[in-house]
Amino acid sequence: MSTPTTAPELQLLRADHASTLLAFEEANRAYFAATVPDRGDAFFRDFDALLGARLAEQATGDCFFHVLVDGGGAILGRANLVDVADGSAELGYRIAEKAAGQGLATWAVRRIRTLAVTAYGLTALRAATTLDNPGSRAVLTRTGFVPVADIRLDGRPGTSYALTL
Repeated sequence: MSTPTTAPELQLLRADHASTLLAFEEANRAYFAATVPDRGDAFFRDFDALLGARLAEQATGDCFFHVLVDGGGAILGRANLVDVADGSAELGYRIAEKAAGQGLATWAVRRIRTLAVTAYGLTALRAATTLDNPGSRAVLTRTGFVPVADIRLDGRPGTSYALTL
């Protein structure tokens, strides 16, 4: 793993991210589907409505969606905290295929851990990944998450993780 030469910025999702976020999701759909459940055609067809719903969830504090943006405004990844309740949240993240292997996932998870405490007042995070996603398992381990259970994700064997902040 290398460290990114120029750290991107982790930005809270906004409505003006819509077109670049959709382009990011479309460009990486097949890449992501190899290791995480596909979002399905409805996600792309109904993107604007779904984005509006996500922003509404964020406004209530139920979720916090972030985009990893490079200096030119392109989205390189996402890092989200969902199902926020009782001081904890579920972490999810994805990095664009063209940006994989550059240390961005580790950087983003470390950054979101900091935000979880300082901006959102959380005390614990959960995450999960499939066994056939060694990169994600490595990121979670590298950033302090501990495996807690064997699970199935989208019909595939996986592991759930926990982290006390």
